[in-house]
Amino acid sequence: MAKKAKVSIAVTVLASSVYLSGCGLFSFGDKKEKIDPPQDTSYLKEGEKVDTAKKEEGKETSAKKEEATENSVMTELYLIDKNGYVVSQSIPLPGKESVAKQALEHLVVNGPVQEVLPNGFRAVIPADTQVSVDIKDGVAVADFSPEFKEYQPEDEQRILESITWTLTQFDSVEKVELRVNGYPLTEMPVAGTPISEDGLTRKTGINVDTSGVADPTSTKPLTVYYVSQTDKETYYVPVTKRVSSNETDDVKAVVNELIEGPGYASSLVSDFTGAELLDDPKIKDGNVTLNFNEGVYGSVEEKLVSEHMLNALVLSLTEQKDIKGVSVEVNGEAASVAKDGEAVTEPVTRPENVNAIGF
Repeated sequence: MAKKAKVSIAVTVLASSVYLSGCGLFSFGDKKEKIDPPQDTSYLKEGEKVDTAKKEEGKETSAKKEEATENSVMTELYLIDKNGYVVSQSIPLPGKESVAKQALEHLVVNGPVQEVLPNGFRAVIPADTQVSVDIKDGVAVADFSPEFKEYQPEDEQRILESITWTLTQFDSVEKVELRVNGYPLTEMPVAGTPISEDGLTRKTGINVDTSGVADPTSTKPLTVYYVSQTDKETYYVPVTKRVSSNETDDVKAVVNELIEGPGYASSLVSDFTGAELLDDPKIKDGNVTLNFNEGVYGSVEEKLVSEHMLNALVLSLTEQKDIKGVSVEVNGEAASVAKDGEAVTEPVTRPENVNAIGF
């Protein structure tokens, strides 16, 4: 399970502002550092006077923004997108108080998140709800005011998933307990979804897809990431699929689910059409090597692996507890990635921020 403060970068892997730019999560290869010109440089026409006050005000504003950025903590908020999926969006939160409490406050409708909500996304916790979070011995107790009960029944499961996945991103949180006005919840207040006495964890999944599953009791959950794309936007959506309990190779099962795709009726997409593993995955020191056929190429003519495919692989496989990095080969040779066309010779690890919407 991916957690904050457990991320390392094995190659030049940079988190980018995916949602706003439509780009992928990673970039490869050494890049020359750009030298930005001084931001307070201005050019005056002959006879024009310098507005010293505005110049000083501009410096002060710039300094405050820089200080706010330095003191912020990139945090994942699980919001609801236009298709009803619960999706992580990473934003910077001030590091001056409990980041976990701030994260929940940013899930409240009409709360502070409204200023940074991307198009098509909405908050999940009912408006005006007051929240508190107490973390002890791996358990986060989230206590809400009575306004928490004012939500639509169809959002109940999404609210559970959003709160659980937002809080369990932190190393100090393994499970979550919910309360309203100090009283523990054994079920959700609107549609009555049961809440286990053992607390809420990521094991119950997110955006659970049970299509084609006749007997859920004979299956186990695996979370994979598919792509949501529009003309201007690209982001990654976690979906929990159910696979046979008899499956012994979870890594192979994850890859097979990515190849199978999200289904024809889904709004999500996958770049794995035609891809096939030529060998069983090889795992060494937490890094997995996958050897595909040429169907893995997003660009067959240029023999390049799609950047979105690599992103989906890394995000999906690093959800597995013991997987830290992913190497992709094609016919036994290191694959090249579409963005820079350079072979990836070292394992690619999970980015610290997924679907970042602000820095």
